[in-house]
Amino acid sequence: MQNKKVLKKQQQSKSFKKYIRLMWGGYIFVLLAIVGFFSMLSFGWLGFMPTFEELENPKANLATEVYADNGELLGYIGIQNRSIVNYKDISPNLINALIATEDVRFREHSGIDARSLFRVLTKTVLGGRKSSGGGSTLTQQLAKNLFPREKKSLIGTVYAKLKEWIVAVKLERNYSKDEIISMYLNTVDYGSNAFGIKAAAHTFFSKLPSELSVEESAVLVGLLKAPTTYNPVRNPENSTKRRNTVLAQMEKYGYISTEEFNEKKQQPIKLNYNPHSHDEGIATYFREMLRNYMKEWCKTHYKPNGDQYDVHKDGLRVYTTINYQMQKNAEEAVKEHFKYLQNEFFKHTKGYKDAPFTGISKADIEKYYLQAMKNSDRYRELKGEGFNDKEIRNNFNQKTKMRVFTWNGDKDTTMSPWDSLRYYKHFLNTGMVSVEPQTGHVKVYVGGINYKHFKFDNAKLGRRQVGSTFKPYVYAAAMKDSDLSPCFEISNTPVTFEDYDNWTPKNSNDAREGEMVSLKWALANSVNFVSAALMKDYTTPQSVINLVKQMGITTPMPAVPSICLGTADLSVMEMAAAMATFANKGVHKEPIFVTKICDNKGMVLEVFNTKSNSALDEETAYLVLELMKGVVDSGTGARLRYKYNLTSTIAGKTGTTDNNSDGWFIGINPKLATAVWVGGELRSIHFRSTALGQGASMALPIYGLFMKKCEANPKLNFYRGGFDRPPSMEIDVDCSNYVQEVEITTVSEEYSKDW
Repeated sequence: MQNKKVLKKQQQSKSFKKYIRLMWGGYIFVLLAIVGFFSMLSFGWLGFMPTFEELENPKANLATEVYADNGELLGYIGIQNRSIVNYKDISPNLINALIATEDVRFREHSGIDARSLFRVLTKTVLGGRKSSGGGSTLTQQLAKNLFPREKKSLIGTVYAKLKEWIVAVKLERNYSKDEIISMYLNTVDYGSNAFGIKAAAHTFFSKLPSELSVEESAVLVGLLKAPTTYNPVRNPENSTKRRNTVLAQMEKYGYISTEEFNEKKQQPIKLNYNPHSHDEGIATYFREMLRNYMKEWCKTHYKPNGDQYDVHKDGLRVYTTINYQMQKNAEEAVKEHFKYLQNEFFKHTKGYKDAPFTGISKADIEKYYLQAMKNSDRYRELKGEGFNDKEIRNNFNQKTKMRVFTWNGDKDTTMSPWDSLRYYKHFLNTGMVSVEPQTGHVKVYVGGINYKHFKFDNAKLGRRQVGSTFKPYVYAAAMKDSDLSPCFEISNTPVTFEDYDNWTPKNSNDAREGEMVSLKWALANSVNFVSAALMKDYTTPQSVINLVKQMGITTPMPAVPSICLGTADLSVMEMAAAMATFANKGVHKEPIFVTKICDNKGMVLEVFNTKSNSALDEETAYLVLELMKGVVDSGTGARLRYKYNLTSTIAGKTGTTDNNSDGWFIGINPKLATAVWVGGELRSIHFRSTALGQGASMALPIYGLFMKKCEANPKLNFYRGGFDRPPSMEIDVDCSNYVQEVEITTVSEEYSKDW
């Protein structure tokens, strides 16, 4: 009996030991399985896992940053509006707000916070309290941002979460806490097309990340929870509540005092909102032109690894010649003038059956609309879906809800796409470029009235008939070839070119017709007879063409007498750069708009300098400017003085083409040459009234408003000196010393026609 008990005890002991061995074996197996699983996960054997090199250089789509001449950010070029900021350049207010709200033990853990995980398990999973917060540390969130989850299923999400733990631990080993914070802030999406803290600070507050206040930091950190829901522009109430939650967290953990919290939570959110989508912001047409330029540049420039640079992803820094304040002044001037001008055009064309077209057949009008239809995104989308042209045309006749451009902001309306084509054809457009004569630097670049709705770049790509703005080149060639002076007199009588079908230009009015008039009076009043006489008797068409080529005009033009009245089609950019030659003492500077390009770490990749050539002698250049000053002081550009009250030195020229299709103004200050064009998309879209459609009414006001803003801004220190007179020049430009001319009386601009 006793032996049986002993035997039984021995068997129980063996069973217990076996159980213990099995338990330890199972524990070790599970432990090894977990270690093995995480090891395989870490080595990437169970799916993607970033390598050490990828952790050292995490990929991000870094937008190219575009800077103005003073280093101020103009905008971005890229898939995402994102750039990099170092920890030292981030406001402590922002860092405190982030840590207090997202990961208060950030400085203590090694990538995974066990306390947070336990809270999630007990309160969220078991207790069902969704408001108890998440368990992800900042480092885990960074891991998710750098290497996004691929799967959406529950198992896939758990699997991805485990990978994030590993990546988080690796990040903690490879980077300091400060570096992790800066990486996190550089990768997150703040909404409004702002990726990364630099873009967000500039978009919402027009500040650098280092300049953010406590309240501003709380707004931006609040956006991280849900960029749309807490967007301070679209949902200000939600944003204010979320900001106050962040402030409460900062007060809870001692980053701000209770007094500060109570004070700041009462304050309204003060934004300085400057969205930077490619369609919005400042210098949109310039940035698009620059984007195309940089795409070509990247094709011939390579990174150290041999790959071509990518303007959309490599975070290049492009330093341009654009003057931020002048560009802003120009865009404001365009908006101010066009609000009036466009309203006048709508009233002017109201009631006309074929409006806005004038003088063309119904067949041609239909052709223009069909072409506009084929150029639209809607047409391309429908074509891609397999619809034929007839079906698409029927679709364009169906009314639908849409958002259209107006000068008082985009407007929601209902109309057919076909009617919208007609609506947009009514809009007049513009191009404006300002060049610094001494450097060739492009300081202002306006390609149109609104890049979002009108993509075509009228500054560089458009070429329109220049009218009388071409006359200064004719005068320059004649003065150079025949040694004429501003006070030289010519008969104001008709001139006939017998070798060109007896072509005889006409004057726009009969002021002083039949009299002897000085060149200065003739240019000030844009007299066609005198321009024709200069072309016939004192220079030649080929001589004029040779001169303008030296001044930077590359567009081919025929060597015919009619160019004396401006029949050539030229771009705004060409005209601005060529006219700048007069102010640079006859030396042409090839226009440039980029000074240097750097990589995302600031290393200089290329520096740019302008090319120059002598196009005209200094004395002739000065004399032409004296002639053009008369245009502003007493001629067709006189309203710059009596209406806009400009006081700086300006040489100018107005220009208007047949039927008022194109209105131009050229304004030359000793330090800034500007060309402005205004007109319809097609030459058949124009004012029927010369009073409204001439260059002095359409284009000159933009220049006047622009210069008025420049003169009034003390920060610009706008140049008010005169043109430098050649020291050896003995010619007297005051014509009253030669002859007592009839007092200059320009025919009222309301009734004159400047051809």
